[in-house]
This record gives sequence, C-alpha cells and structure tokens, in this order.
Amino acid sequence: MSASRRRLVTVLGLVGISLFCVALVLLRFGESGSTKFTGLIWNLFLAWIPFVLAVAAYDRWRRHGAGPMLVGLGALWLLLFPNAPYIVTDYVHLDRTADAPYWYDAVTVSAFAWTGVLLGFASLFLVQTVVRQWRGVLSGWVFAGVALALGSLGIYLGRFLRLNSWDALEHPTVLPRILHTVARNPFAYQQAIGVTVLFTVALGFAYFLLYNFAVVGRELDVER
Repeated sequence: MSASRRRLVTVLGLVGISLFCVALVLLRFGESGSTKFTGLIWNLFLAWIPFVLAVAAYDRWRRHGAGPMLVGLGALWLLLFPNAPYIVTDYVHLDRTADAPYWYDAVTVSAFAWTGVLLGFASLFLVQTVVRQWRGVLSGWVFAGVALALGSLGIYLGRFLRLNSWDALEHPTVLPRILHTVARNPFAYQQAIGVTVLFTVALGFAYFLLYNFAVVGRELDVER
C-alpha cells in the first residue's frame, strides 16, 4: 500500500470511529433525553486539533523543510497534545443511572477514550517522524518521551486543577509557577507526580508498541 493510500485509510478510519462515538451519545440522548456524555463530543473535537496540527507540521516539513512556521506548528501541537489522551480520564463520569444501561455507558466512554488516545498517538507519530528525519532517531525518541511526559502533566492539570490549554495562552506564567512550586516541595504534591508518572509510563508503553506495529507493517508491505 502506498503512503498516500495508507494516510487516507488512517484518516478515514479515525473519522469513522469518531462518528461512531458521536452516534453513541446521540442515540443515548434520543432514547433518554439526557445530555450526559454530550461533553465527550467537545472533548473529542479538542482531541482532533493536535492531529490536524501534526498533519500540517508533517506536510510543512516535507514541502519546505525546517523553519519558523514548522517550529510554531510544533509548539502549538505540544501545547494542545494533552487534549487527546485526556479523554481517558472521562471514566470518572461513569456511574450507574436510569438513563441508559451501565454497559452501554461503559462502551461509550471507552470508545471516546480509545479514539482520543489513537488521535494523540497518530499525531505524535507524525511529529516524531519530523524530528527523527530532522535531528536523528535518538532525538526523535527523546522528543516523544518529553511530549508524553508533558502530555501526562497536562492530563493532571486538566482533570485535577481544571486548567486547560487556553489558560497557557491567556496566562503564560501559570505552568512555570506550578512547576516551580512542585520542584520546591515535591513531597507535598505526590498526587501530581504520581498521576504524571503513571500516565507517562502507561502511554509510553502503549505508544512504543503501536509505533513498532506500524514500522513492522510498513516493512511487510515493502517485502511484498
């Protein structure tokens, strides 16, 4: 399969699963009239933004190489990247209600969570590819590790402190002040450190496996 066809299939697959997620929520609303989980649709929209930015950065790299525009797209992607895996934390909204069967709600949240993770990993794969081709394999993996760590920190800031990516733009000193406070007394912020480390490890293992599956799949296509 050619690269362009593989890309088209991937995008269509992500669009398809996203529409499936939206349909689950709309069906639930149609049957019960409850607006619960409608917020997942907004979160899914936010998860698409870093993917679109990653595609733009990748295309920019292939057509024009490195430059201020590429760096700007990469920085904006890094800022918004946590929005994708953040959906995993929406499991906190899963409880037993009379609106819909518990198993249906579990499938709904799981579908959104996995779609968010896939969008995040797909975008990270593209940006890592740019860094790898630009600065080398080691730099690519270092970048991926840092991005996952910062993304995990962003998950904590969003779920527990109720901050979002826009706060970093409106109040650019917020994150440095938080990091400085944690660094001065890390034992007082065990939850922040624990959540960040656990998400970094979990997402890191999952991404590493999917990355290698993608590489193996491309190698098999070449051998045919």
